Amino acid sequence: MKVMNIIHDSVVDGEGLRTVIFFAGCPHFCKGCHNPKSWNIRNGTEMSVDEVIEEVASNPLTDVTLSGGDPFFQAKEVCQVAKRLKKLQKNIWAYTGYTFEQLLASNDPYKQELLRYCDVLVDGPFIFEERDLTLKFYGSRNQRIIDLSHLDSVGLI
Repeated sequence: MKVMNIIHDSVVDGEGLRTVIFFAGCPHFCKGCHNPKSWNIRNGTEMSVDEVIEEVASNPLTDVTLSGGDPFFQAKEVCQVAKRLKKLQKNIWAYTGYTFEQLLASNDPYKQELLRYCDVLVDGPFIFEERDLTLKFYGSRNQRIIDLSHLDSVGLI
């Protein structure tokens, strides 16, 4: 899979101390994106699932945020990472330009599988005109922070 960067000890990409995996590739091209170089998947570095997990596990005190780009752009590979992260008992946040409803309606089974491993989803494209610097953990008013941790048990995902 293609990864832009992995950073440790973030406090702005979800609750608590987090390791953030920035994946390459994004189809949304949001005006004002904080990471436009991540749109092109060729800008990422090829990493295996094992390499990503090893880097995350090197900092055992943090939970994990999947960001990008858009982690759902490489859903097949990223869901393998998320599956392994859950075995390490990591809380997983994911940022995506897709809406929750678009992911649920997707014909891509890997997008739906990845959703099931996520505890929290920050959904929706960043809309520059709706930017709000007072929001915690997201950038524009159209985006939502959705607690997914209980949805699998009731059959919604």
